[in-house]
Amino acid sequence: MASFHQGRHRQIHFQTVHKRMKRIRNIKITKINQISPNMKRLTFSSQDLYDFPENQNGGYIKFLFKKEPSDKDNSLARPYTIRNFRKHKLELDIDFSYHPGDNGYATKWAYKAKIGDTILISGPGSKQLINNNSKWFFFVGDMTALPAISSYLEELALDSIGFAVIEITSIDDKVELKKPKNIKIKWVVKSKESKNIDNFLNAVREVEWLDKNPYVWVACEFTKMKTLRDYFQKEKKINKNEMYISSYWKLGLDQEEHKIVKKEDSLKWSS
Repeated sequence: MASFHQGRHRQIHFQTVHKRMKRIRNIKITKINQISPNMKRLTFSSQDLYDFPENQNGGYIKFLFKKEPSDKDNSLARPYTIRNFRKHKLELDIDFSYHPGDNGYATKWAYKAKIGDTILISGPGSKQLINNNSKWFFFVGDMTALPAISSYLEELALDSIGFAVIEITSIDDKVELKKPKNIKIKWVVKSKESKNIDNFLNAVREVEWLDKNPYVWVACEFTKMKTLRDYFQKEKKINKNEMYISSYWKLGLDQEEHKIVKKEDSLKWSS
């Protein structure tokens, strides 16, 4: 009986998310804040947000772009993390990170954006839940994952313990994070990865491993994600149900190409 109800709950959840992703909203930029040299926050507002669900920080929406200005359809969808949503003001904050070589539609649009510009979005999509009953937590990500990590840290119980290793482009990209006092943050400035030495991956390996397994949350560049996945699964024996791991981008590929290799890798990993 329990499995029936769980299956029914998943089905209803999927239907709800699917319906939300088909909901298109037109939103307008009302504030722009350069959080750090390589992180920009755009605040959007619109009456279209009146039915946007609450408690979605750390979830995602999709920005809808046209491949060419003359196109009739907004066929390019780019997912971005919801940093904050203030229902009483109908305000939505989205943080855009920049990394060298990033020439994607969303990044170029965000860094040229002006107050008053409008954009279509869909969503929100399903928010990835973490296991709050874990003994400790281990978050790993680069700047593309910083909005999500920031949101999860804010929602942890005050007595939570653990670590977060965050790769930033420059030392000036280090920001103040609201978090439980026993979550330790390790900021790592991006290395040039010469001779197979990577500051980010080394920093993860150097973290003190506490008693029992943590809940692991990882999001970063595709190749680094695969290395981290092997580390946590093979060396630290973390089970799939104790870990969320994803790539947000892949060096040298655009978003459409990344989606293909990401899907292929996910199918292999799930099998």
